Amino acid sequence: MAQSFQFGPLQATIAAGVKVGDRAPQFTAFEPTLAPFDFSTTAGRVRILNSVPSLDTGVCDTETRRFNHEAATVPGVEIYTISVDLPFAQGRWCGAAGIDKVKVLSDFNAVAFGQAYGTLMQEIRILSRATFVVDAAGIVVYAEYLPSAGQEPNYAAVLEAARTAAVAVAR
Repeated sequence: MAQSFQFGPLQATIAAGVKVGDRAPQFTAFEPTLAPFDFSTTAGRVRILNSVPSLDTGVCDTETRRFNHEAATVPGVEIYTISVDLPFAQGRWCGAAGIDKVKVLSDFNAVAFGQAYGTLMQEIRILSRATFVVDAAGIVVYAEYLPSAGQEPNYAAVLEAARTAAVAVAR
């Protein structure tokens, strides 16, 4: 089922996304160095996937900085922020913002992540704001799609889902 997403004065339609209990879709993207990133290489680890419209916006900046800060409180969890920003721009932004724990990925080329997770706003070719937690078995254990670009995710719920998944791995 498609849904509508408000981005400032623009409204776009995005495809149906993933839900809790689904197997996390595989995707490829690019690291800031332009090295290809294959999500399948992270199998066996707990991951937070944070989809944002652009690191160059206030809410996306705040969100990524917050996850970078919170990363220290969720040992054993990898955090990725994904946007369609160009890889080089992402690298510059991370350097200027002091982002050293969150890994940024660019979906600029094939928008494989946006299509697989239902965050691609086709009409304006950017990603909507959404956050997912994928457990070590590759199952989505948390999914939050935000209806407006100005909203931030429920950090407490995201981090709790990640901690719970990480504890299960440690057992």
